[in-house]
Amino acid sequence: MTESRKCQVLVVGAGPGGYVAAIRAGQLGLDTVIIEADRAGGTCLIRGCIPSKAIIHAAERFEALQQHASDGGHMGLSVIGEPVVDMAALVAWKDSIVERLNKGVKGLLKGAGAELVKGWATFKDAKHCVVDTTDGPMEIEAENVIIATGSSHIDLPFMPCDEEFILSSTGALELDRLPKSAAIVGGGYIGLELGCALAKLGTEVTVVEGLDSILTIVDKELRRPLEIWLKRHGVTVHTNALARGAEVKGKGAARKVQLNFEKGGEEHSIKVDKVLVTVGRRPNTKGWGLENMGVRMDVSGRFIRIDRQCRTSSPGVYAIGDVVGEPLLAHKASAQGEMVAEIIAGLEREFDKVAIPAIIFTEPEIVSVGLSPDEAAERGEQIVVGKFPLAASGRALTIEAEKTGGFIRVTARESDHVVLGIQAVGSHVAELHGEFVLALEMGALLEDVAGTVHAHPTMAEAFHESVLKTLGHAIHLT
Repeated sequence: MTESRKCQVLVVGAGPGGYVAAIRAGQLGLDTVIIEADRAGGTCLIRGCIPSKAIIHAAERFEALQQHASDGGHMGLSVIGEPVVDMAALVAWKDSIVERLNKGVKGLLKGAGAELVKGWATFKDAKHCVVDTTDGPMEIEAENVIIATGSSHIDLPFMPCDEEFILSSTGALELDRLPKSAAIVGGGYIGLELGCALAKLGTEVTVVEGLDSILTIVDKELRRPLEIWLKRHGVTVHTNALARGAEVKGKGAARKVQLNFEKGGEEHSIKVDKVLVTVGRRPNTKGWGLENMGVRMDVSGRFIRIDRQCRTSSPGVYAIGDVVGEPLLAHKASAQGEMVAEIIAGLEREFDKVAIPAIIFTEPEIVSVGLSPDEAAERGEQIVVGKFPLAASGRALTIEAEKTGGFIRVTARESDHVVLGIQAVGSHVAELHGEFVLALEMGALLEDVAGTVHAHPTMAEAFHESVLKTLGHAIHLT
């Protein structure tokens, strides 16, 4: 017999958008059900942001150990013997973090009074779905629906991922052995984050990118320190190169993958242990009955169209996160989820963000909040720009953050000194993003930041100095 359930709020997908929406709805006293076919936490927690950052951190630690094990050591510290990587143990450590956070999300949902249902939902219309659970089908009727189905990696039709030799980012995070060599198809942030980590662990890395530059989402000035790091660490980068296919060759332990690509009108091939395909992500809009919900798509036909309150064209149906378009970022989804829950509860809210921070965890890290100088100029703004190198920061030197050639750059409107954008590149700069985005959201002037006392010695001082530089009077820079 089919179980039936009615609720005020039905959330589809327990990723960073969905579970936040469900928790907030539960806190507000709404009868809430959240459906998830996999584990609570979604791509970000289970096979994306969190596990990748764990591996990136482990790679940083290993690289530091190698420095201390080199002739003469480093910083007066030395390690006897050669450090080794146990990839299976590293992945197990990563999995323990994921498991702890997964249990935490389930506990938070339960504590807020939201009911988590494990299964696959298929919608018959905008407010009715059937969930295929291990205990049988469950019919759910909801007054309000929040679509938070997220996104998935894009498979190349001529080179599908088998997760053994040709990997998606998911497979790359589950390696039981460290590959001696790897080719990354796609020079975007996902591929380069994992590529930097593999290079630190000792893998010979090759990047194949179809465009004329890697990491085209940021400007040349921000890319330059990363390009230098890749070259110094022996990472081969092929730009204007199109992957044409891959095939496994050899037998037994000698098997390798031959990646074929076209560059400059010529055919090329390389043999590696693994090929990692990171050519983008697509919204999860198929296979669960979206076509039955009366929801309109945007002009691209890929994403669900929403307004500033995340309402779709179907009354009482909201959509958040990756399914509604760029930026495909977990923190955007979470902010939208919290907002939608409050709107359903009767509060006045709308999604009107001045800036959504973007962080790339390569080596060095890259942070972008608001407009770059080029973007501001394209909008017709008359601007002033100031840049402060981390090499002039005492704190940066003590943690060796200056070695990557990093800097903090501030763009402001010339007439009134309103801060329009802040970018940073360098080791450990990700944690500075909070002050950057807060400055933009509060409409800060250069003088507001310049007049704020920043503690010494900290990395945040470099932001203060970059603002002083924009005003024409940096203290620790000639």
